[in-house]
Amino acid sequence: MFDSLMQTPHIGEILSLASAVVWAVSVILFRIAGDTIHPLVMNLFKNVLALVLLGGTVLFIGGAPDLPPRIFALFVLSGILGIALSDWLFFTALVRLGAELTAIVDCAYSPFVIGLSFLFLGERMNRLQIAGVGLILGAVILITRKKTDERLSRRALLSGVGIGIVSMLLTAGGIVLVKPFLGGISVVWATLIRMTGGAAAGLVLWALHPRRRELLRPLRAGANYKLLIPASVLSAYFSVLIWMAGMKYTLASVASALNQLNTIFVFLLAAVVLKEKITPLKAAAVALAFAGAILVSIRF
Repeated sequence: MFDSLMQTPHIGEILSLASAVVWAVSVILFRIAGDTIHPLVMNLFKNVLALVLLGGTVLFIGGAPDLPPRIFALFVLSGILGIALSDWLFFTALVRLGAELTAIVDCAYSPFVIGLSFLFLGERMNRLQIAGVGLILGAVILITRKKTDERLSRRALLSGVGIGIVSMLLTAGGIVLVKPFLGGISVVWATLIRMTGGAAAGLVLWALHPRRRELLRPLRAGANYKLLIPASVLSAYFSVLIWMAGMKYTLASVASALNQLNTIFVFLLAAVVLKEKITPLKAAAVALAFAGAILVSIRF
């Protein structure tokens, strides 16, 4: 699906940016759905639906990969860490903290990927790219500057932030784990294997939950699917495929920096969908982030 685009200039950067847009849309939908649906159930539904869609996709494209058992296991482990555990924790933080505070925590993703890529993949960035990463992270922090809601206790704040940070570390670790092997496997098959691990682990987590039957109760209301289905398809199918392709065709550190722009898009979409006011501060942050995106895409 993506290999034919390999010769397109900066295709990895373009796909990484597109992934940020699609993920931002899904975050808005999940934030609304999280008012009635438990984070564990949202993640489980998302992963199972994506697994079905990905299974249908590989039946259409064919070309099953011949992976050594060790590499296959790494992709499964990547899905357990980066999909089952990370997304569950992300949704938990999203429900506890709200979209704006979670966006601040989400800033940890790019530094985690860059740090892990430096340690384990030997990736290096030039000075302009480093400056671009700094601008993006600075814009994200700038745009999310807001007084903490006084109704949120310090204990809830600290636990939510801690959960969110662990989520970002697992997401970064999951993708860096398989980054060296993405060149030898199609994006769709890589995503399917990871999603299989994520869905299987998600089922185990749900089965072990003491209130597992009660957690499924909101799914009986048909109205919840109006948000849950599109959010799941966008996040776990389209966004993940594009995200994986972006990781495949550019440096993990560059892709993660562009992925980080999802925070900017979340705020823009919140203004349109949730009617939140765009302030001069937010407008300045958007300009700063896109300047950073241009710099981080420059490679020599």
